[in-house]
Amino acid sequence: MANTDKTAIFIAEGFEEIEALTVVDILRRAGIEISMVSITDSLQVCGSHKIQVTVDKTFDEVNFDDIDMIILPGGMPGTTNLDAYKPLKDKIQEFYDNGRFISAICAAPGVFGRMGLLEGRDACAYPGCEDQLLGANVVKTETAVSNHVLTSRGMGTAIPFALKIVERFQGTEAADKMAASIVYRQ
Repeated sequence: MANTDKTAIFIAEGFEEIEALTVVDILRRAGIEISMVSITDSLQVCGSHKIQVTVDKTFDEVNFDDIDMIILPGGMPGTTNLDAYKPLKDKIQEFYDNGRFISAICAAPGVFGRMGLLEGRDACAYPGCEDQLLGANVVKTETAVSNHVLTSRGMGTAIPFALKIVERFQGTEAADKMAASIVYRQ
């Protein structure tokens, strides 16, 4: 039986392609449902390196009651665009307040920091963006987990970030099995 956990990764113009697509690929391999969601009215979104991606749905098509985790990729100006989109930030706040999972990588943890969601939590971000993790205990690990908040540092940590999401839903053994199946650090 397939895992029915559902996640959504929010894609804005200028997103970091590796951070977004690595997460999508690994979660789908693990049987965790993930939707790529545009914060614009278009299903076509251009990444920070001019790679066009067709997403699954637009923001208005998401049923947030069916989502177990919100995921934000980094990239510029993708992170700035995510940060400026109030409907997404409202949902992030709602998830946070209700103890539901929120995750971000690269510059995107700064969205959480500016919202005050990292206060007293371990968190990490892309080097040079740590000052945006307001109130956080800044760590320089590949990923940082603090209850229902997961952060990661950048393109080079996209695989550990995705594997940490697999671990959250399916446990350490499943994440280790996935790492072995993709020949990660073998």
